[in-house]
Amino acid sequence: MSLKLTNSSEPQLQVVWFKRDLRIRDHAALTHAAQRGPVVGVYIIEPELVSSPEFDRSHFDFIRESLIELQSSLRRLGSDLLVFHGDAIFGLEKLWSIWKFSSIWSHEETGNDLTFKRDLMLAEWCKGKSIPWHEVRQFGVIRRLKSRDGWAERWEQHMSAEVMPAPALKFPLTVQQKALIYPWTGVPDNDVIRSNGFSKPEALKAGEMRAHQMLGSFLDERGLTYSFGMSSPVTGFRVCSRLSPYLAWGNISMRTVYQSTRARVAELREQRSFGLPVERTWFLSLSAFEARLRWHCHFIQKLETEPALEFENVMRAFDGMRESQFNDDHFQAWCLGQTGYPMVDACMRALHRGGWINFRMRAMLISFASYQLWLHWRKPALFLARHFLDFEPGIHFSQVQMQAGTTGINAIRIYSPIKQVIDQDPEGHFIRQYLPELANVPREYLAEPHKMPLSLQNDVGCVIGTHYSEPIVEHAAAFKLARERYGTFKKSVESMVKAEKPNILRRHASRKAST
Repeated sequence: MSLKLTNSSEPQLQVVWFKRDLRIRDHAALTHAAQRGPVVGVYIIEPELVSSPEFDRSHFDFIRESLIELQSSLRRLGSDLLVFHGDAIFGLEKLWSIWKFSSIWSHEETGNDLTFKRDLMLAEWCKGKSIPWHEVRQFGVIRRLKSRDGWAERWEQHMSAEVMPAPALKFPLTVQQKALIYPWTGVPDNDVIRSNGFSKPEALKAGEMRAHQMLGSFLDERGLTYSFGMSSPVTGFRVCSRLSPYLAWGNISMRTVYQSTRARVAELREQRSFGLPVERTWFLSLSAFEARLRWHCHFIQKLETEPALEFENVMRAFDGMRESQFNDDHFQAWCLGQTGYPMVDACMRALHRGGWINFRMRAMLISFASYQLWLHWRKPALFLARHFLDFEPGIHFSQVQMQAGTTGINAIRIYSPIKQVIDQDPEGHFIRQYLPELANVPREYLAEPHKMPLSLQNDVGCVIGTHYSEPIVEHAAAFKLARERYGTFKKSVESMVKAEKPNILRRHASRKAST
């Protein structure tokens, strides 16, 4: 294609590189770019990321749905979205070959090691072309942060700034400009992209519109019992916000969620001041929800500050504690939901179906793998990354290490999968939904079906070892052994732990906001 724009008097093209920010509302990079010239959006499907062990077909399903809506939204604004399949430099080089654009705009990204290295290479490419690359903060995460002191106040300041509406483009693309980019404006079909894993039939549908609908239903109705219903998988699917995939892929901004929550609290307080009935649970629930919005950025900040925690123990003194004792058979049983512990298996199978489970059950899955099965956290973390539709690298690897007990600054948490049934699903509603082989098991045996008498197993059609797995470990013995192993190892490296801990606290520990 030889046609090129050479009229220097025309406003210069601004490229907005969309990554994990697939929306038009409160999109700072898009808004700033639109103030400077005609805008074209670019999304790059990078083979190295799509084929990585952290990526799943369900992730691409969600991305593709988001891109279709995003492209439609940009066209309504007078712009467009180009979708390239190749590495980032390939996509931008292709656009540069037909259109000498002025600047690249994007949000800052705290991703994995692959995205970090890609950004370094792209920065060099931009430098070689003399193209400014403007990166704008998306979350309350601060690059090159030297101290956690004052972080909470800076987070609050960022989240309280004005929410930007979808920009009105001062310089919409002309017919000639659209003709230049037309060949690359299609969103590929799912079958075009060969990615890991499988689609998930129960996964949430993607897009900016659905994200705002989900937020609205949570603040208007579902969030009422959030504070005491979020821990159980029976109630969690309804009362939790379910915003995590939309935040992870950027269908909605954290600032929008935070300010909408604050506005809802103010509305409820006003209603109460006029004597209208307002259930007290609303205030407990929304306060708990706000805390988790802060935790979201708090954990991403950990990876931003210390990228190595994607691969290495935060507390390096714990190196060697589990690595050499990895049991692949136990790992495979855990991955498939065949451990013989119903709550563990039901949670894992729910992930296979829909890519989401509530926080307490995520913690239990990691705890069971780390302690009862004594698996080093890295392989389980990669498996869960693929199956979490809301996989966010900073939150994920930080949380996995915290639950695995390798941070050195958090108390160890060893969940009993038996107690979790009794506490969180005593009637077995969730378990029976995802483990239909246990449909007729009496309530009193649901936490430990292997303890049913053989005659009862035959009567209810659930013979352990045939219809449902035998426990791969004996919980009480594995629990006791894990505590002994952990305690013995920690004592053996006590001096190293003591030496490392102050630095870990300085880098990663939360600080109370000043009052």
